[in-house]
Formats: sequence, C-alpha cells, structure tokens
Amino acid sequence: MISHRVYLDHAATSPLRAQARAAMEEGFAIWANPSSPHAEGRKARAALEDARERVKRALGWEGEVIFTSGASEALVIALGRAKAKRRIVSAVEHDAVLRAAPDAAFFTGAEALGQDTLIAVQHVNSETGTINPVSDMAATLRESGALLLSDCAQSAGKLVLPQADMVVVGAHKFGGPIGIGALLVRDFNLLEPVGGHERGYRQGTENLPGAMGMAAALEADAWATTSGQRAGFAQAVAEQRLIIGEQVDYIFALTHPTMSAQALLIRLDAMGFAVSAGSACSSGTLKKSRVLDAFGVPDETAARTIRVSLGWSTTPEELERFADAWAALT
Repeated sequence: MISHRVYLDHAATSPLRAQARAAMEEGFAIWANPSSPHAEGRKARAALEDARERVKRALGWEGEVIFTSGASEALVIALGRAKAKRRIVSAVEHDAVLRAAPDAAFFTGAEALGQDTLIAVQHVNSETGTINPVSDMAATLRESGALLLSDCAQSAGKLVLPQADMVVVGAHKFGGPIGIGALLVRDFNLLEPVGGHERGYRQGTENLPGAMGMAAALEADAWATTSGQRAGFAQAVAEQRLIIGEQVDYIFALTHPTMSAQALLIRLDAMGFAVSAGSACSSGTLKKSRVLDAFGVPDETAARTIRVSLGWSTTPEELERFADAWAALT
C-alpha cells in the first residue's frame, strides 16, 4: 500500500493554504451582499475593498482589480470587452484564451500594430514552464499604442508580474480557493462596461470569502522548498527535461526515452505520484498537445512527455522520491 502520495500537479491546482482557509471562514461570517446599502452590506463592502487592496499590494499592481470567478472569466472580459478591434494571440496560449477569442489571429511578429489592436501573450507556459519576455514586448507595443494582455495564471504569486495593460490571475494556482480570480487592468477606460458589480465591469454578486482567501494566499508566499532545492531537482531530471527558452523552476516537461505519456501517467499514479500530460484542460485526451506542436516539439517526443509541477506545499523529500522513481522507470 502507498502510505503517502506525492502531488506534483500544482500547475492545475494547488492545495488550499491554511491562511486562505482561515480567511474564507472569516468571510463566510460576513454574509451580507457587498452592494447592499445597510450596515451589514457596508461591512461586507469594507472587507471586499480591503481584500482588493491587499491583492494589489501583494502583486505590486498599481492599476485596478476586477474580481472574477477565475482566470477563464477574466480572459473573457479582457478579450471580449477591450476597446480594440483586432485580437492577436500567441500560438502557445492556454485553450481558455482561444475559447475567449475564437476569431483571433496568431501572432507572427510581422503585424502592423496600432491602437485598434489587443495582443495576448502568456507570462509562463503551463505545459513547459517557458517564460515569455512579456515586459520586453510591452516596451515595443507601448510605442505603437497596441494593448498588451498577459495570462499570468502560472506566474502570479511566484514571479514579479510583467509590464502589461491587463493581467489575468487565478487564485487556485497559488494556494487560494477555487472559484476566484481577477483581471488586473491598468485603467478601466480600456474596457467597455456592462453594468452590474465590480464598478460596472462584471455582473454577479462578489465572492467575498473567495476574495479574502485569495488575498491571504498571496500574502502567505512561503514555499516548503528553497530555490536551491528546486534547482537540485532540475539537475536530477536534466537529461529528460524539455528545455524551451528561459524556464521557471516549478514546471517541468519531462520526456521518457521509450514510454508513452499515457503509460507514464498510469505507472506513476500507481506508484503514488500525481502528475499530468499537458494542461489540465487537455490532459484527458489522446491528442498531441497543441502547445508542444506550436513550440516545434516533434510528434514522437510530445507523445512521451509529461508535466511535473511543484507548488508551495511540495517538500524536498517529495522531490527526491519522484527523482528516484523517475530514474527507475523502464
């Protein structure tokens, strides 16, 4: 029997931090609608605005924060209501970006850009851990007047946010609750309002317990591993690691010499390890990863590639156990 399972799928969802759970319990006790004018509603509103300021402070964001139900809704708002006529996205974006902007063109670098254009480029790729130079792009785009949207679901709470006009985050990626996220926007004037809540930029009663849990998770940024320990793990799996550009130290695409990704998932799950193949939205299919294809990874390599992702609760002992198990797989 496996006495202790090792969870290494944090790019999909991280466990809820104790601080976030406690903050949510506090939020559940403030049960009134934050939009109500009475004393109970005003108390809830004060708690919501406090959470908003804490999120801004923790992320180092000086613009506005629109709380959403998660990163996917934030993408829908940004891509659907930005004051721009054209949408251009990178070919390696998460599927949620393509669903939110089905008519968008793929970025080639040769486009004529202007004030009518919104470009979406993720900060950290969820399947490979590749860091895109979003801030470098921002400097160039600023001269053209084009808007830059960055999906930071895999970097918020872990890396310094890039310079962008709009940023998307999801709380459950860094130890906050599922069902809460945010669209960070430099200025509300970049979006078309729809009325309702969140200054008129989102409909639906705000999730106060979720917002409070999100803020608490961002403030509790300590990890069980050090950067040196994560670097040691990277070295242990270096021969099988798929390196595409600059990489983070918490998402690893590993390619086995002979075994298929599906066989690897089954073997590792039986051995007590929770990992995935590609993003959580697509890992249940047998299709080749669209993202790996866009990165130019050969079909036969992609078919043998899995994703191992670390998070705040991952321990050095768990990394050592996985490295030993991975080396033993034949």
